[in-house]
Amino acid sequence: MNDYVIRVLASPSDIDPQAWNALLAAQPEPSPFMRHEYLAAMHDSGSASPERGWTPQFVTLWRGEVLEAACALYLKDHSYGEYVFDWAWANAYEQHGLAYYPKAVVAVPFTPVPGARLLARDAQSRTLLVQALVAVCKEQELSSLHLLFGANADIAACTEAGLMRRHTVQFHWTNTQPGYTDFDAFLASLSHDKRKKIRQERRKVAEAGVSFRWSRGTDIAAADWDFFYRCYERTYREHGNPPYLTRDFFQRMADTLPDAWLLFVAERDGRPIATSLIALSTDEAQPLVAYGRYWGALERVDCLHFEACYYQPIAWCIAHGAVRFEGGAQGEHKMARALMPVRTTSAHWLAHPSFADAVERFLEREGAGIENYMDHLGERSPFKAT
Repeated sequence: MNDYVIRVLASPSDIDPQAWNALLAAQPEPSPFMRHEYLAAMHDSGSASPERGWTPQFVTLWRGEVLEAACALYLKDHSYGEYVFDWAWANAYEQHGLAYYPKAVVAVPFTPVPGARLLARDAQSRTLLVQALVAVCKEQELSSLHLLFGANADIAACTEAGLMRRHTVQFHWTNTQPGYTDFDAFLASLSHDKRKKIRQERRKVAEAGVSFRWSRGTDIAAADWDFFYRCYERTYREHGNPPYLTRDFFQRMADTLPDAWLLFVAERDGRPIATSLIALSTDEAQPLVAYGRYWGALERVDCLHFEACYYQPIAWCIAHGAVRFEGGAQGEHKMARALMPVRTTSAHWLAHPSFADAVERFLEREGAGIENYMDHLGERSPFKAT
């Protein structure tokens, strides 16, 4: 450790974008959401900022002038926008007169997508970075540290350092190898009932006079971005909440990371009525992966949500050779659209010994429940029996 220097930085803009992205590209499980452009846009647009309870303290590990390891660490005074729920832990702290907040979170704000969180040149650097994170939390007397939706290498390093593992379930669609030839070939792999149901749902949308168009990257027009945000904002307002992300965030994405975005627009009678925004992997050295992100509609059409958020993206993935479409957090209904359960993992450290013991026992019980849940879901496969 004598050869290394730890620097805690107050903003992603304090880190050289090329050095950060180069480190990310060297990881076995990179995602576009850990790119410097994405994290900087979160901060600079005011979407994930200290005023909103996300105070960046990016932890970096240096040897000389070389960035050996880095991660996006945030101090949080709430648990919104994380998708690994620890409200019960916070309530237990409060009931015992202890402060759970502020806590430390290694995560991508508002983005429950698994992938690399600890960007490191090698296993040794990754281990040292975990040790540095725990040291930062102890020095600042924080209640806890949470690494969310980590890659396998991250979880292994955290487990070695004594952090506790927690499992959750997501639903991902996987292309076959060498890949479905078209959407009908994909449907042919499903059981009769599921195939019939999907065709009925798609027919309802078509008979309602709705058609779709898509555009990617710099081909997404400014008017389409504006319409998308109108739909996105409305979806949140309908659920009684302001949107997490600002219009400026998406403008910054259009300006700095355009190739990571694919927009579907639903139209009826020549008017746009709904959109879904999909993220795409940007590393050309890696297989193409799509990520379901945001959707919204101004008109009610039966089954429009399924068409916009699942069938149109899956058809696009088949046509363009994507290996996977990640449907996001939660939602057993996704299995009927052939998005299958996948276990995701987070790692947790609590400073208070008694609470750490209690949480460890809870996670053992919860983990057994997750395994049973996965087994139960596996028995309900939408695919033909083989």
